[in-house]
Amino acid sequence: MSTNVGTSDRIIRSVIAVAAVILAAIAGFSSTLGIVLIVVAVIAAVTAAAKLCPLYSLLGISTCPREPAAPSAP
Repeated sequence: MSTNVGTSDRIIRSVIAVAAVILAAIAGFSSTLGIVLIVVAVIAAVTAAAKLCPLYSLLGISTCPREPAAPSAP
């Protein structure tokens, strides 16, 4: 599988994951809002760590920089 989540996108997802866990703690982990925020945090953290977002794949989006083409053999 190729990656489709770039560095800046990974940082944003990581910040969202941490913020969601903090907000879930404030709301209460067993509350409905807390559970939703934990799910959001897990999804954001996993996609950041894996460098792969299934939704991006479905939509054909990639935030990774393009790699330069390999030079062809003479």
